[in-house]
Amino acid sequence: METTSKAEKSTSENIPAGWIGGFAASNPAFAYPNPDLTSLPMPDNMLNIDKLQRQQAVKWPEFSWETQKGQPDPKRCYQMFAPDISRIGYTDTGKVYSIICPQQGISSPTLGTLNVEVTVTGTRGWVNEDNKELAADMGVVGKIWFSPGAKQNFIVKQLWDHFEKSYLPFPSKKSQAIVVFTSIVGNPEQPIFPLSKGQSTGFPIPDFAKHEEEAWTVGNLNVQIGAIKKTGYPVVDEFNKFIMDIFNLGSGNMLQKDNILTWNVWFTPPELVDQDEWASHARKWRESIDADHGSPEGPGTKARYYDGTPFKVGVNTLKKDVENEVIKVTEEIIKKEEHSKLFNFLENIEGEEKDKILNSLKKM
Repeated sequence: METTSKAEKSTSENIPAGWIGGFAASNPAFAYPNPDLTSLPMPDNMLNIDKLQRQQAVKWPEFSWETQKGQPDPKRCYQMFAPDISRIGYTDTGKVYSIICPQQGISSPTLGTLNVEVTVTGTRGWVNEDNKELAADMGVVGKIWFSPGAKQNFIVKQLWDHFEKSYLPFPSKKSQAIVVFTSIVGNPEQPIFPLSKGQSTGFPIPDFAKHEEEAWTVGNLNVQIGAIKKTGYPVVDEFNKFIMDIFNLGSGNMLQKDNILTWNVWFTPPELVDQDEWASHARKWRESIDADHGSPEGPGTKARYYDGTPFKVGVNTLKKDVENEVIKVTEEIIKKEEHSKLFNFLENIEGEEKDKILNSLKKM
């Protein structure tokens, strides 16, 4: 007896009427194997919500990166970001106008929760529901900022207060986030890169990061991490560098300069767009309700290695002189590394907040 997969069932039962198609074939240059979309304008990602008619949600945004880039064993990690935030929006003919990208939270033993988002600056492309393919160009930047709950952390509160009194842009909200540039792999001067059909290639993908039985289709992206955007305020730039060091310590160098961040976006079947709901959804995450409040369908997964072993912060090891037994770095050692970086930053500021932080660190 012939069986039908869950994906096939949802596909045949739930796709709304109204699909016309044709945009993917409107220019021969758009076709695979090498879609050329440069003839299309690339407007701001939020400019054309009034043109959106259909969408596909990214229920499973599966990210991957090397935690020890350049080493014989780079210890590649895999992590699903918060689900059901991302989506791609397009017209009945398949012209793409908007893509919403995911967020995730990273926890620091010293500073609490930091948010990270892949923020889309512009996009262009096509979707073809007939063959489940898509092709798009995107520009993105990484953004890192403190979640609201981080202010409950004594050290963060003192730093927060210091920057506010100085009228300096502390990354306490998304509009003042630390911005990390990205580019197409191998060309730091080219900030536009493709969203392509299928899964990423070039490294193995574990079963726990695949959703072939549930998803409608899948696309993949690869970006190379660039420099931190300068703010024009030396003390803020120094602080942002400090935070990026902390972030990369806690995330396994996810946004380390020159590292390559890859993600597979697993889509659910097409739906009709409610433009008011799209704008509200986009606004909520554009302005950000932050990691403290969670995502629509719960948090993402913990970072794991290919064999499913959880990623451990501080993969450096210590060895006993006699027994040569490897000891995993503990949270206390990570705290010491964070404190060392914090001491280095505090040399750049003066004021009562600095003294309060130093006194607090002495008690830890």
